[in-house]
Amino acid sequence: MIPRYSRPEMAAIWEPENRFRIWLEIETSAAEAMERLGTIPPGVAAAVRARGRFEIDRIDEIERETRHDVIAFLTNLAEHVGPEARFVHQGLTSSDVLDTCLAVQLTQASDILLADIEALLAVLKRRAIEHRDTLCIGRSHGIHAEPTTFGLKLAGFHAEFARAHERMKQARTEIATAKISGAVGTFANVDPAVEAHVAQQLGLAPEPISTQIIPRDRHAAYFATLAVIASSIERLATEIRHLQRTELREAEEYFAPGQKGSSAMPHKRNPVLAENLTGLARLVRASVVPALENVALWHERDISHSSVERVIAPDATIALDFALARLGGMMSRLVVYPDAMRANLDRLGGLHNSQRVLLALTQAGVSREDAYRLVQKNAMAAWESGTPFLDLLKADPAVTRHLSRETLAAQFDDAYHLKHVGTIFDRVFG
Repeated sequence: MIPRYSRPEMAAIWEPENRFRIWLEIETSAAEAMERLGTIPPGVAAAVRARGRFEIDRIDEIERETRHDVIAFLTNLAEHVGPEARFVHQGLTSSDVLDTCLAVQLTQASDILLADIEALLAVLKRRAIEHRDTLCIGRSHGIHAEPTTFGLKLAGFHAEFARAHERMKQARTEIATAKISGAVGTFANVDPAVEAHVAQQLGLAPEPISTQIIPRDRHAAYFATLAVIASSIERLATEIRHLQRTELREAEEYFAPGQKGSSAMPHKRNPVLAENLTGLARLVRASVVPALENVALWHERDISHSSVERVIAPDATIALDFALARLGGMMSRLVVYPDAMRANLDRLGGLHNSQRVLLALTQAGVSREDAYRLVQKNAMAAWESGTPFLDLLKADPAVTRHLSRETLAAQFDDAYHLKHVGTIFDRVFG
């Protein structure tokens, strides 16, 4: 991922320094277990811990000749360890190191993403409570429906990201598996106790059954989880983009002093953060199809998945980390305009109360079909003429035959729509 969309802590997980440090820990832990089993002489693990070093430039130099990254690493390691190095990597295959390392990196990335979601949840809860009773129009198909509150909108997003947090925890658990089982997963040249020890040292669980690699359905599920979270980010970003449109102006991103919205039009205040989040969500979702295609490898393994994961693992986690942090900042400083929300609510002259009038007529004895026809006739007239909906209803004898003017007016009390807000907030926030 390019530096523009990278945060240092997440990016560091995918740097060679971290990768080779994990490889060194895997090899050292495996040597410890092999010593206990008597597979290799005592003192090897201590030698590796004491003298084990690597230089990234040297590994790159060796790899240019060997065309094999793990061999290049082991060769460089041996240059520092000395004679004991011949017992390092006994019975292991490269994927024992590569796949176990990837599991560690993805769990490290998961911990950052979980913290990101927790920070976002705190912001959404604070803003939801702040606007618990801020009345606004709800929209379906982009058209005025019935009133809701801006706090309820945000509470809905809070619930969605709470689910995202649970999915991320599950994805972390599923991906946190170690594989130290040899060339085709049979443990022919390495005891299962070695895998158990390495897994414990790295905070992983042993893969129950592997081939030359960890099964890639785990990774597909992981990247699918990231993609669902990215889609939730886009849904919230899209809501803010719509609310910031000039015709609505119900909410907008904070516009800092000195910020410029357009090189051509000085008046512009664009939803650039939300639009950026929409683009980043597309990038994260783009990792899903390659991850799914990685599941069906040849026999006990081919290498077609490797190049894919070298790209999507850092890019998807870095992009999602950046997006979650950006979304949290955007929502924390979001500027909300309750007066504009009220004005938009009133824009159609009370049409948002059409269902209340419909229900009142049915309760007064009118069939649903006739009630719908009466309400729709007056609603369409209000759409076309701009006359307040209530005025048209009061002037329609077919309506007033069943509902008094006072009863009609009572159907236009917007507080009616807020009576269960507290119940919903209790469900979401406890």
